Amino acid sequence: MLIERTIGTPQGGVISPVLANLFLHYVFDKWMERNKSQNPFCRYADDGIAHCRTKSEAEELLKTLDIRFKECGLELHPEKTKIVYCKDDDRRDDYPGTSFDFLSYTFQPRRAKNRRGKYFVSFLPAVSNKAGKAIRQKARKWKMHLRSDKSLEDLSKMFSPVIRGWINYYGKFYKSALYSTLRQLNRTLVRWAMRKFKKLKGHRRKAEYWLGKIAQRQPRLFPHWQMGVKPTAG
Repeated sequence: MLIERTIGTPQGGVISPVLANLFLHYVFDKWMERNKSQNPFCRYADDGIAHCRTKSEAEELLKTLDIRFKECGLELHPEKTKIVYCKDDDRRDDYPGTSFDFLSYTFQPRRAKNRRGKYFVSFLPAVSNKAGKAIRQKARKWKMHLRSDKSLEDLSKMFSPVIRGWINYYGKFYKSALYSTLRQLNRTLVRWAMRKFKKLKGHRRKAEYWLGKIAQRQPRLFPHWQMGVKPTAG
């Protein structure tokens, strides 16, 4: 049964982000600049974050924004809109929410190392689980392991631009969180090698060693090899 839409924009519609940007520029951005200049904020389309110094300040801002949005015919998402405590070594209190997703990154307490080599806990972004899953699903759809008619150089030309795009975006912060997803590409390339070469058929360790040797000689062949995520060569 189809229900005719009388308000709002379609989820996933091409025009939706454009309209969200136009409308929220005045509903949220300009309003925050005039009324809450002490609270830094960032917004992309209909997703946004605002920084507060205390829990009470955050609760007051949330309440005020709820009123503001309703006055403009909008509603804050009941599940996504929440107060998050940016816990780290300097902020050690206990709160139920200590992470959030924004622009396909998950912000949460993470182990980091300072210039002197000492480890500490900082509140940092890294590729989200949802984004990592989307990358793996996309890579599986390539069916790289079945392209035994292609050379390794052919596969590089076909898929390196996309892989490089993932690394350039998701590797901007806490790059190591991306490694496990990129290693999946190596496992797929090993399967490709086992299928393409008779001498490697049924010999995963030999295929890993063979591919690892190539990665050592030609690290620029694939973008993730260049950043150090290579197959095991022994």
